[in-house]
Amino acid sequence: MDWYVEDPQAKYDMKVDLDKAALHGISPADVTRTLQVGLGGANAGLLHDPLSREDIPIEVRLARSDRSGIEDLGNMKLPTPSGGQIALQEVTNLQQTTIDTSVYRKNLQPVVYVTGDVAGGEESPVYAIMKMSEAIDKIKLPDGYTVKQYKGTTMPERTDRFSMKWDGEWHITVEVFRDLGLAFAAVLVLIYVLVVGWFRSFVTPLVIMAPIPLTLVGILPAHALMGAFFTATSMIGFIAGAGIIVRNSIILVDFIELRRSQGMALEDAVVDAGAVRFRPMLLTAAAVVVGASVILFDPIFQGLALSLMAGEVASTVLSRMAVPVLYYLSQRGDSLPPMHPHAPENVAECETPQCQIVQNSL
Repeated sequence: MDWYVEDPQAKYDMKVDLDKAALHGISPADVTRTLQVGLGGANAGLLHDPLSREDIPIEVRLARSDRSGIEDLGNMKLPTPSGGQIALQEVTNLQQTTIDTSVYRKNLQPVVYVTGDVAGGEESPVYAIMKMSEAIDKIKLPDGYTVKQYKGTTMPERTDRFSMKWDGEWHITVEVFRDLGLAFAAVLVLIYVLVVGWFRSFVTPLVIMAPIPLTLVGILPAHALMGAFFTATSMIGFIAGAGIIVRNSIILVDFIELRRSQGMALEDAVVDAGAVRFRPMLLTAAAVVVGASVILFDPIFQGLALSLMAGEVASTVLSRMAVPVLYYLSQRGDSLPPMHPHAPENVAECETPQCQIVQNSL
């Protein structure tokens, strides 16, 4: 761990004493030039070496031991117009000050950044934040209050008290899951609207979408068995699997209503749908498992593969029983069977004009 608080650093200001420098015939430019040569060096020309491809630059500079201390710099000699030499400290005044520390702000509020990297068995910052939060809550400040922690996307509002904002990778994680959650909610609303338009019922779409949470029965244990964390890619896989799950539920409900429109009793139609439509549901699950197995051991997309594979397997097994039972509970009080677009009377009505056209053409 590290933080951005800087220790006081000494700063030396060497100012030329104009009276003393004029007395010895030395100008301030001579003092500046001497310091620049001693510290940074000066280019003295080029060395033409016949064994080298290019000319070698010659740089004149004091040795590191002679320019590492302020006393060594003060003992540097300056030539005088009379031919003598005088120490640099004789014509300058040395003042020691402190370098101004850096001031960091975020959203116009003063902050102190504390950084750290998570290493070891628990690489996710969630577990480190949970452990550190408990220790920070026990800290009592001299004024009698505790440090308030902000773990979401909100920022501290007061600057007269110390507070802590968890930022960095954690802040990005919160924003990603928040946006994915909002997108998932919008997808659920759109799916509900589409299913309502097809089945002409406000209850049937709820039965169809009921198996979506059942995928967590397979997703969470699968992450635990593989030793993987529930990441943003896992959330994406959970959202993507919702469409496949709804498709399986639609297959069951659509087949139940088709059988009811053909005159079959509700109890028999529910049982028949679970038996007949399980094969296409199983084939869909197998296709998803095979397709997602390619990225199962990828370090980035492993969560996506686990959510798709485990979620689809769990939903396929559970929705085969859950959807018919929920549909039976929601429709057992309805004596009239629902109208289905593929009912015999609808199919005959749609196909009769086509048959007549074919006969007339022949």
